[in-house]
Amino acid sequence: MRVRKAVLPVAGFGTRVLPATKATPKEMLPVVDRPAIQYVVDEALEAGIEHIVFVTGRNKGAIEDYFDIAYELEEALKAKGKDAILQQVNETTLPAGSASFVRQQSPLGLGHAVWCAKDIVGDEPFAVLLPDVLVKGSPSCLAQMVSAYDKVGGNVIAVDQVPMERVSSYGVIAPKEGGRDGRLIEMTGMVEKPPVADAPSNLKITGRYILQPEIFELLENQGKGAGGEIQLTDAMDRLMETQSFYAYEFEGQDYDCGSKIGYFEAVLGYALDNDEIGDEAKAVAKAMLDKLS
Repeated sequence: MRVRKAVLPVAGFGTRVLPATKATPKEMLPVVDRPAIQYVVDEALEAGIEHIVFVTGRNKGAIEDYFDIAYELEEALKAKGKDAILQQVNETTLPAGSASFVRQQSPLGLGHAVWCAKDIVGDEPFAVLLPDVLVKGSPSCLAQMVSAYDKVGGNVIAVDQVPMERVSSYGVIAPKEGGRDGRLIEMTGMVEKPPVADAPSNLKITGRYILQPEIFELLENQGKGAGGEIQLTDAMDRLMETQSFYAYEFEGQDYDCGSKIGYFEAVLGYALDNDEIGDEAKAVAKAMLDKLS
């Protein structure tokens, strides 16, 4: 079955970027001219996703409002003849019936958040995109993964290389010996933040997954793991005992918007590549760097 649905867990508090997220969902923090969540949704749509399941929590209503029709705003723009801006606003509206919003009522971990979407996803493969991570790629990271999935099936995890001395800051995959075919790598396991000497690879997990629906059965009775939370990686480890897992080394650049420096890097990266302000952004960045030299 092809991948038609995607789960976006957006219930977190955004504690790593407080106090900015005290009143604004972290997913709604702007990256140049749109909220971070828009880039993630655009990535999913480019990959052919037909239905997006947002797993939300309290005080996340702004996300639902953002993807809805803003009648008063659109009428005001139309009356003032601001057609270009109106088109940009219209493009943020998801078609009726193409999005669902479910509540994760308690912060029990990523695995629990994904499990909350099980009745909407049903018995078919699905994607998970962590909204903390923005990935700039052409085609999009998820589109690359879907193409790989269409060839091999199973479960697919996005990875990219990091310097070996930094692997202890990430979850990395254990590749199967001789299991690499271009950018596709058959996996034997995953290790969370291993010591450099024990790391099975320098391929870090990047927050994009294509999973089979059997993961829901495992999440149903998955015990608490690291941090006292229900971890998605624990359930994936169990699923790996019966199903094939592949890592896909995507082409592109990822940004961790869940941290302050990662968010800054994302804003700068997207500003420099922006068609409208890219040249000005480069001039500003250069001028600031020249002052430091």
